[in-house]
Amino acid sequence: MSDNHTLLQEITRLHKIMQDLRDPQTGCPWDVEQTFETIAPYTIEEAYEVSEAIASGERAKIADELGDLLLQVVFHAQIASEEGSFDLADVARGISDKMIRRHPHVFGDDARISASEQKVAWEDIKAAERAAAQDDKARASVLDDVAVTLPAIVRAAKLQKRAARVGFDWPDITAVIAKMHEETGELLEALEEEPDNMARLQDEVGDILFVASNIARKVGVEPESALLACNRKFEKRFHYIEEALAKEGRSVDEASLDEMEQLWQDAKSNR
Repeated sequence: MSDNHTLLQEITRLHKIMQDLRDPQTGCPWDVEQTFETIAPYTIEEAYEVSEAIASGERAKIADELGDLLLQVVFHAQIASEEGSFDLADVARGISDKMIRRHPHVFGDDARISASEQKVAWEDIKAAERAAAQDDKARASVLDDVAVTLPAIVRAAKLQKRAARVGFDWPDITAVIAKMHEETGELLEALEEEPDNMARLQDEVGDILFVASNIARKVGVEPESALLACNRKFEKRFHYIEEALAKEGRSVDEASLDEMEQLWQDAKSNR
């Protein structure tokens, strides 16, 4: 493991590499022409790749993907530095100050608290920060600053969490599940009455997904993580079907639904 001196050296080296890449005269043409807007999709992609690496459990892969994500931070900071708005030191200082401010039980005089109590305190501090940041002429909304660029199911859970903090919430998980039954019933009704009305169908499916994210929140599960895990599970089981059929010299498009369902059940029992 690296000591503080080595850490400083490597961060400084990475910073210098990015400066060289962005040099208008001697740098890389592609890196030079990038902006916040053009780099943003890569930043999001790298964050997802970190998540995927964590799911794999491979420490070397996690380290590699975290490096790619760190590069994105340095890249954005360098663009800002060139325009004179902020630099990498400002980014580090800002997050350090924020962590100290949001952990008074560690860096201040507050008493030690449990993890669950910390989650509540964290949200209280964030709410106070949002209120303080509001323009005097503007009326703060409980839903302010929930990023619109988040994956939709993640944003749905965050919106519901914000609303729940002021009491706009289902009393328990049973009520949310009952709401899910209600929403699926409305989808079936729409399919019977207006099967070609895509706007209505989209609305009903959206309601189901929104309630699904609420169920996840109620049971303490991150909906995006749950869905990613479900995707991986589906892929694993479907690959089992493909491999089993391949051993018989067949492909999935040559098998019946009943055959694939049986293999699916086999995959579930062999997990």
